[in-house]
Amino acid sequence: MKDALAADCEGWLIEVQNHLRDELLPFWASHGGDDEFGGFLTYFDGGGRATGEEVKTLICQTRMIYTFSSIHRAGLDQGGFLDRAQRGVEFLIEHFWDADHGGWYWSVSREGRPLNESKLAYGQSFALYALSEYGMASGDFRGMERAVETFEIFQTFAADNRHGGYYEFFERDWRKKGPGVHGGDRKSFDVHLHLMEAYTNLFEATGLPLYRDKALEMVDLIFDRVIHRDFGTGVAQFSPDWTPQRAILFEDVWGADRDVEGDEGRPINNTSYGHNVEFAWLLTHTLNVLGVNVEGYADRIRKLYDHCLAFGIDRERGGVYCEGPHDAPARERNKEFWQQAECLVGMLDAYILFGDAKYLEGYEKVHRFIMDTGINHEVGEWYPLFDAENTLISDYMGDGYKINYHTIRSMIQTEARLLKITL
Repeated sequence: MKDALAADCEGWLIEVQNHLRDELLPFWASHGGDDEFGGFLTYFDGGGRATGEEVKTLICQTRMIYTFSSIHRAGLDQGGFLDRAQRGVEFLIEHFWDADHGGWYWSVSREGRPLNESKLAYGQSFALYALSEYGMASGDFRGMERAVETFEIFQTFAADNRHGGYYEFFERDWRKKGPGVHGGDRKSFDVHLHLMEAYTNLFEATGLPLYRDKALEMVDLIFDRVIHRDFGTGVAQFSPDWTPQRAILFEDVWGADRDVEGDEGRPINNTSYGHNVEFAWLLTHTLNVLGVNVEGYADRIRKLYDHCLAFGIDRERGGVYCEGPHDAPARERNKEFWQQAECLVGMLDAYILFGDAKYLEGYEKVHRFIMDTGINHEVGEWYPLFDAENTLISDYMGDGYKINYHTIRSMIQTEARLLKITL
C-alpha cells in the first residue's frame, strides 16, 4: 500500500503543477490589481467577474502582498507578481497605517479612506507576515522597516504581561475593546498560531534572536495553554487568563464565519481540523527555520494529524470537514476551502515526518475532492464552501477575506513536498 500510494504521488504532482501554473497563477495575474487607486480589489463572483464591492480589508491586502511575494520567492513569477506586491505595500503604508497611534486599520475604502479604524491582532499578525515575506522577496527596506515598527508597537500595547500571550481586539488608540462580541475579553488559538508564523518569518528575514525567541515563546504558549492536555488538539477561544470558553462570533470577523446555535457559542468540546493541521505543519516549518530538532515535538505533532485522520476526513466523498469534538466524529460537516488547503500540505508533511502511508491515504481523499470538485477549473480558483454531500453552497472566487493566500500557498507547498517524496 505504501509503495502504491507513493507512486501515485507522481500523478498528484502533475495535477498540482498544472493547476498552479495553468489556472491559479493566470487567474491572479489578471485579477485583483486596482490600477486607479492602488492596492487590490478582491471581490469576484463565481465566474471570476468583479462584483463592484470596493471595501479593502487589511486581511486581503496583506494576504495578496504575501502571496505575490511568495510566488516570486518560489521562482514562479512570470506575471509581474513582485511588482504588484510592491504597489500593494505602497498602498498599505499610505492608507492603512495609523500615523498617530501606530498599527494598521481594519478596513479602508477603495481610494484609501479609513472605514474601520479598529486594531485587531489578527490583522497586525498578517501585516508582519506579509511585509517580512515582501522584504525577503524584494530587498526593499520599506517593508522590513514597517514590519519592525509594527512588532514594537504590538509588543507595547497588545502583550498580556500577566497571563501571557496577547489581547486581540483594540480601538484605534489601542484601548481594549469591550467584552463579548467586541472581543476585548477573548484570546484565541487562531491569532496565536498566526503570530508564531509571523515571528518565524521575521526571524527568517532578519536573523535577529529577538524574533526567534518570540516564535519559540508562541510555540511554548500554544502547547501550555491552547492545546488540550488530554486529546492534544486545539481549543478555539479563551478568557484572558486562558480559561477555555465557548467560541462566539465577533462583530469584526476575518472570514466567512459560520453561525452558531444560540448566543452562548459553539460547544466547549470542539476543535477545528483545519487549525490543528495548519498549526502542525507551520510548527514543523517554524522549528526548521529556528534550528530546533523536530523530534522533540514529534509525538505532539502526530496527535494533531491523527485526530484529523480519525474524525475530520470524509472517507466516502473526500475532503475534510470543518470541526467537531476532541473525542468524537465531526459535528459540523461542511467543507471550506481553507481547511482543504491546509490538510493537503499537512498530510504530506506528516508522511515525510513519520513515513506512515495512512497520511498519504488522507492526502488522497482531500486531493481528489479538491481536484475533482473543489476547483472552478474554468475560472481557475477554488470554490469557498460545500456541504457534507459535496453540494456547492457558495461559489464566489474572492471577497473581503477569501483570495489567494490559502490556495496558492497550498499549491506551492504541496508541490514542494510531492517533489521531495517522488525524487
